[in-house]
Amino acid sequence: MLILMKSNASEEQLRAVAARVSELGLTAHPLKSSARTVVGVTGDINGHDPAAFSSLPGVSRVMRLSVPFKLAAREFHEDDTVVNVSGVSIGAGQKLCVMAGPCSFESPDQVLAIARAVKAAGATLMRGGLFKPRTSPFSFQGLGKDGFKLMADVRRETGLRFVTEAMDEAGLELVDEHADMIQIGARNMQNFSLLKRAGKARKPVLLKRGMSATLEEWLTAADYVLSGGNRNVVLCERGIRTFATHTRNTLDLSAVPAVKELSHLPIIVDPSHGTGFRQYVPPMALAAVAAGADGIMVEVHNEPEKAKSDGGQSLYIEQFEALMKAIPAVAQAVGRAT
Repeated sequence: MLILMKSNASEEQLRAVAARVSELGLTAHPLKSSARTVVGVTGDINGHDPAAFSSLPGVSRVMRLSVPFKLAAREFHEDDTVVNVSGVSIGAGQKLCVMAGPCSFESPDQVLAIARAVKAAGATLMRGGLFKPRTSPFSFQGLGKDGFKLMADVRRETGLRFVTEAMDEAGLELVDEHADMIQIGARNMQNFSLLKRAGKARKPVLLKRGMSATLEEWLTAADYVLSGGNRNVVLCERGIRTFATHTRNTLDLSAVPAVKELSHLPIIVDPSHGTGFRQYVPPMALAAVAAGADGIMVEVHNEPEKAKSDGGQSLYIEQFEALMKAIPAVAQAVGRAT
């Protein structure tokens, strides 16, 4: 439910509406945008008559949202959300954000070499897994908490911000403390207890689309984080599972304009997981920019043939440098700053 306030509504009237929402056992989400002030209402609204709010002073009208997700909906928040990741802005009207790095942190030499290279090429965030959810229990699972010191050392030298995945609530506590952004992976997109904990986190959240998730399911998952009080959510399209076998997943670039129509949240694209083959990553990264993505996340490795995970989809450093040189022309063509 959405309560639209009159243009001349006072702060006192806004507080009174929020208080009435709370009295009815619902949760109020007051929000001011450039064009209007609204109070989003979440909770079990069945049985609650909108007329209970429409007669309150300062209320213009009351409407039920037409989509199952609420706080992530464009109807709730007309202005595009811009998420700040330790000084790096992600969202509409901002510079294209490039996140790059290895699938997994493997060693100090490996991480530092890649960090220096992607920084020099123009990346602003470094991606790298410390806790790796692998299909096989015998595959490399990451450095775990020992990797946070390495992360801190690299941050001090390069200035790069870090995004890394949290697999469970205990891991999320550590990522929230040490990283600049918390990644919720595709396998955990509907891990609701983890999403609720992410809603209490101090750091922004990168929410990857589940392997078989619809856009509605994805945005409703974002609502779990938003409803916990963490309004800094960035969506990441990373490919979905289809009948196709020529790529690891099917990268759904149509999700970019569709999400921008449905939601105010920023969206980036991961062409590495989306395709699974390094030769397809550069063209699909450029296509993501052309489609209007707010950023890209690319796997890069100094020695992909020796990588402990996802070497086949990781760009060589020279390939990443070439991609970064190609991006500005595409971005300029669609009116995006780089």
